[in-house]
Amino acid sequence: MSQPAPSTIPLLPLEKKIRNHATLCAVGFLILLPIGALVGRYLRTFTSRWFWGHWVIQFLVAGPVILTGWAFGYRLTADNFTGHWNDPHKKTGLALLILYIIQVLLGAIIHFFKTPYFFSGRRPPQNYLHATIGLAIIALAFYQVHYGITFEWYELTGGLHVVPHSVMSAWIAVAVVFWTLYVIGLALLPRQYKIEAVNRSQNGDEKLGSVSTASNA
Repeated sequence: MSQPAPSTIPLLPLEKKIRNHATLCAVGFLILLPIGALVGRYLRTFTSRWFWGHWVIQFLVAGPVILTGWAFGYRLTADNFTGHWNDPHKKTGLALLILYIIQVLLGAIIHFFKTPYFFSGRRPPQNYLHATIGLAIIALAFYQVHYGITFEWYELTGGLHVVPHSVMSAWIAVAVVFWTLYVIGLALLPRQYKIEAVNRSQNGDEKLGSVSTASNA
């Protein structure tokens, strides 16, 4: 089906606010967080200092973008009296924010606090939890952006302007590239485990929690 001809009417103020919210959240959740995850997935197999690159992207760079985009959405809802947390998009947005905060805190705890002794000699379960939450956030964010493109935009704007096909094409491209690269990166797990084993033998099992820092993505 061909796309309707673009409207010659400029975007309305409401549409511009929605676009700004969508752009920031998409960049934060679908570009920056996946890049940070891939940095962790690949660099940890070559250097034990991978954490700082991962942390800078996920917290210092992505954090302000995500929080600003989320705040735009919250303010947009308040200004237009459409109600908070009353549809799937808004509920999912709240869930993503909560999960992101939990993920950042969990990553900090894993890296900066030593693992209890009874996990000595093995990768602690909180590392696997951190990886699971991280992937869940990214997967949920892909769903959230898709829902916003295909439904929420038209629900709020009435469809005066259609979303360009290029937006959905970009969504598909980013999804394919990220998940493909992440799955390929899993082939490096044996190398990662070997590096972690060497670090444990050099630094002592009591330092597993900080040396293996969040083998967490």
